[in-house]
Amino acid sequence: MQMIFNFSAGPAMLPHSVLHQVKEELHSWNNMGVSVMEVSHRSEEFVQLMHSMKKDFCELLNIPENYEVLFCHGGARGQFSAIPMNLLCKTTSKHADYINTGYWSYSAALEAKKYCVPRVIDVRVKNNGIRSIQSIHAWDISSDSIYIHYCPNETIDGIAVYDHPPKFFNKIVVADCSSMLLTCPIDVSRFGIIYAASQKNIGISGLTVVIIRRDLLKVSREEVPSILNYKILAKNYSMFNTPVTISWYIASLVLRWLKNQGGLEMINRHNLEKSKVLYAAIDSSDFYYNDIDRVNRSCINVPFFLRNKKLTNIFLQESISFGLYGLSGHRSVGGIRASLYNAMSLRGVKRLVEFMNFFSKKYS
Repeated sequence: MQMIFNFSAGPAMLPHSVLHQVKEELHSWNNMGVSVMEVSHRSEEFVQLMHSMKKDFCELLNIPENYEVLFCHGGARGQFSAIPMNLLCKTTSKHADYINTGYWSYSAALEAKKYCVPRVIDVRVKNNGIRSIQSIHAWDISSDSIYIHYCPNETIDGIAVYDHPPKFFNKIVVADCSSMLLTCPIDVSRFGIIYAASQKNIGISGLTVVIIRRDLLKVSREEVPSILNYKILAKNYSMFNTPVTISWYIASLVLRWLKNQGGLEMINRHNLEKSKVLYAAIDSSDFYYNDIDRVNRSCINVPFFLRNKKLTNIFLQESISFGLYGLSGHRSVGGIRASLYNAMSLRGVKRLVEFMNFFSKKYS
């Protein structure tokens, strides 16, 4: 059987060793004779899995002791609602700054309108057809906002913010890190809340991780729905109701795999090498192009286009025969998108480049 390289933006590919272990343990997890999908989340064995998973997660990201890690339902979109509901209590301003860097950050702002008054700050720049993002130090932050929300890596647009967030006058900094969390080291202490859906680099869909500074747990209002209330979730060890146990189990395996790879410093070097190879192939060709300024190019999600757009569908069709899967750009953007999440190998990227060279010679 031909090896398939999965470049899907999410749900994304999993490490082969993790898939193999899931297969081996599917019918009898922990030598219990039953599947992990059948085990009570209150059982001693599953509670131990939760503690081990949380420990591995905290060690990988070097999370300070004054932060709590929550394992939540609802995907990142659930957090679009949970954040304003939890952070904006009756006694505070109802204003929040939402930095618009692309599709997902703007989607978060649209949802926030139901619960607060978001001020959408567009920091996108387009010059001679090249798109970029203003330096984070130039963002026009308002004086009366309680928190600032932004997305460091826009999965669809393939654009990233690499600047470290400053203190912003002690405002709460909230980041949607769904596509980049665990791809590189991050200074958690610069943020009030970091959240990420799991189906990129953490595991499979059905789990969203929230890293929250503990003092912010005191803000949550009683009227916030319990399933979205950070204070209640923390008090109940993220098990206020039955979690998606299979998602937690697979996340625990992926976290262990990451530690075995050498941690985030090592995986970051690997990811940078992969993106360097792919961008070099795009930039050296007159057949393909990427329209993001090099300063803001995502090393995780790489969109590119064929100069002859009529060949796009043919490219996607023929790439399948090369063992390349999930290369279609998002429906709102089109073109090609290669997502180079942690589980994607350098071999897979080189296979894509090989096909790109073959295709450009065939249709030039």
